[in-house]
Amino acid sequence: MNRTRIEWTEATWNPVTGCSKVSAGCRHCYAERMARRLQAMGQGNYRNGFKVTCHAHMLEAPLRWKKPQIIFVNSMSDLFHREVSTAFILEVFGVMRAAGQHQFQVLTKRAERLARLSERLPWGPNIWMGVTVENSDYSYRMDLLRRTGAEIKFLSMEPLIETPGRLGLEGIDWVIAGGESGPGARAMQTDWVRSVRDQCLDQGVPFFFKQWGGVNKKKAGRVLDGRTWDDWPERWGGRNC
Repeated sequence: MNRTRIEWTEATWNPVTGCSKVSAGCRHCYAERMARRLQAMGQGNYRNGFKVTCHAHMLEAPLRWKKPQIIFVNSMSDLFHREVSTAFILEVFGVMRAAGQHQFQVLTKRAERLARLSERLPWGPNIWMGVTVENSDYSYRMDLLRRTGAEIKFLSMEPLIETPGRLGLEGIDWVIAGGESGPGARAMQTDWVRSVRDQCLDQGVPFFFKQWGGVNKKKAGRVLDGRTWDDWPERWGGRNC
């Protein structure tokens, strides 16, 4: 198990590594930077750098983790990338369903393929499904997410790189927002994230503010209007951390 500092999860599991850029939010991909670093360090799973690679030997790892965890699946990839076979996606879902002691968070920018495959996937109540909506150009991903069989559906509005526009959040159980971080990070305007928060409040959707981001994200922090926003999906108990 890989412990993580990502604020909205507890651990990561990467049966797939590597990806390719598909939309505006990918420009300064942290996973690409990290993969190159791990490749240079000789980490075996990153021998191919950021080329999409499936790791069959990683599939059963969550079954051996007895302590219940919230697990972000493929923090270093996208499970619905075209180079990941349908058969492998089904295997990953099979493991998640079998490891019922855990909660799994799957996040994709490839909502079209997600929607096409949804009826074939063995959804379980412990499998959360999310899509990234970095600006209003990609709000259509929300509609595709709503078609899936996931019990908990969430949005990651990170990196939030433009005004979000109007958000119709019907059928959405959770919204995460945050600014871009690292070299070349694009600044997030305060009004953009306030708009996301206010629309969540108006529509009764739990809101989690991850970070302001920037070159020094630790210094920038994650306080918005005098407080942290750490709401969790109500269907999972609405935990406030």
